[in-house]
Amino acid sequence: MEHFGMWGILPPLLTIILAFVTKDVVVSLFLGILSGTLIVAGGNPLTAIMSLTDTFAGSLADGWNIRIFLFCALLGGLVGMLSKTGSAGAFGRWASAKLKTGQSSQFMTFVFGVIIFIDDYFNSLTVGTVMRPITDKTGVSRAKLAYILDTTAAPICILAPISSWVVTVMSIVRESEGFEALGMTEFEFFIRSIPYNLYALTALLMVLVIIFTKRDWGPMKASEDYAKTTGKLWNEEKYGVISGDIQEDVNPKAKPIDMLFPIIFLVISAVAFFPIVTWLGAIDGETITSFGEAVKSMTIGEAFNNTDSSYALFYSIIFTIFATYIFYLCRGLMNLKIAGEALQDGIKSMVPALIILTMAWSIGTIIKSTPEEGGLGLGIYLSELVVESGFPLFIIPAIVFILSAVMAFATGTSWGTFGIMIPIIMPIAVGLAQGKGLAQAELINSTFISIAAVIGGAVFGDHASPISDTTILSSTGASCPHLEHVATQMPYAVFSAVCALVGFIFGGIFMSELAAWIAVLVTFVTGMIFLPKVKFLNKE
Repeated sequence: MEHFGMWGILPPLLTIILAFVTKDVVVSLFLGILSGTLIVAGGNPLTAIMSLTDTFAGSLADGWNIRIFLFCALLGGLVGMLSKTGSAGAFGRWASAKLKTGQSSQFMTFVFGVIIFIDDYFNSLTVGTVMRPITDKTGVSRAKLAYILDTTAAPICILAPISSWVVTVMSIVRESEGFEALGMTEFEFFIRSIPYNLYALTALLMVLVIIFTKRDWGPMKASEDYAKTTGKLWNEEKYGVISGDIQEDVNPKAKPIDMLFPIIFLVISAVAFFPIVTWLGAIDGETITSFGEAVKSMTIGEAFNNTDSSYALFYSIIFTIFATYIFYLCRGLMNLKIAGEALQDGIKSMVPALIILTMAWSIGTIIKSTPEEGGLGLGIYLSELVVESGFPLFIIPAIVFILSAVMAFATGTSWGTFGIMIPIIMPIAVGLAQGKGLAQAELINSTFISIAAVIGGAVFGDHASPISDTTILSSTGASCPHLEHVATQMPYAVFSAVCALVGFIFGGIFMSELAAWIAVLVTFVTGMIFLPKVKFLNKE
């Protein structure tokens, strides 16, 4: 048995419903995980509870997960150091004098999000740390900040030539059956498929339009109005408490450089460690015996593309904390006792987010794994629906976009969706095009748009899902109640997805990115004109 069929949809569906009903993400995730283990255990509660505890332990036993877990905890510690010295406040006061409007601070958040494209986790947490004091000073709601952070995380990472996301996609594409028929390298495939990535590009366009037109609508408008009328930047009564927030100490000795130094050091060290990790891993003691030989064995581009970002991020945060302590010691802002207190306070502030992150990984494991591995096999079940349905080629991109979106939304991960759907859709798209006798150019276009539909649907699902790690970390980076971030971002993400879906329908019919983009822009402009005027969307 490869999956549990429709039963696999129950845990993510239960989790999402309970999260909105109870306003308690941790309890909702726990019950969702328990329901999954109960299904796998055939209803035996003892076996289910044992499996649940093993799943939690397994999530943190995974090397990638524990390094990301520690990176997040230590980044909280770094934020604690920034707050304890008053440097974050000093930078915020300096920057707010330069960025005097909410619009300018929002746009600068967008710019920083685009610049820091290497990794989505790094993006959400780092940009949030830098920009939160500034957006607070200019009266931008935490929900709006979280939305900008989230939308410049996954959508940017999937478009950047050097990122952990793109490396994953290229490696999956390269190994997929039918790829050889395209007659190009996986990197060329990625570059040429960027114009077909309708969701990511539309989501970024949406952010810019919202910033410069100020045409907020739906729950986001309510959060922005709440911030303007009450002066409170998040709605704790409606959505619950925030995580990752630390009380700022005021220190007259602190200067803007005290905030900038740790962040710049963190960015530079992370960029440096991306290729270093690959070079270190290439030393096998036989063909490559030294670091110098490892550097000569590949280009720096190959080193970036083949890296393990969890190692790079973990190493960079450790070196940054050490360098920051030395810097603050020299500046007379910190001693060993204060540093210890600051690190503890910062790590404590991250505990709620770390619990949610661990539970999100756990429910993802239950959902994605096959029954033989102790899971439900939901991804396999959903992918079979496309294979067995016999849809014509022109409708495949739209169907694939919807299915990938549902899968990523339910599992909270786009990478798992990439791994399941791309190897299935690649041979389908190539095979259908060859069977119809299409020319090589048309075959390539049909494959581009079909694979882009997988990527777009997966990014949308990850972007919108309450149990997605990047959604959780964007809430954390903005210090926004998680459910407020989910509720306010959802309409914007869904609207961008609808625009992309219309584009995939017309792009599939005409096998043209031009036709796809004309459809996207017509839908987008129409929506942005009328949606802010719809009363039921904008009521309190």
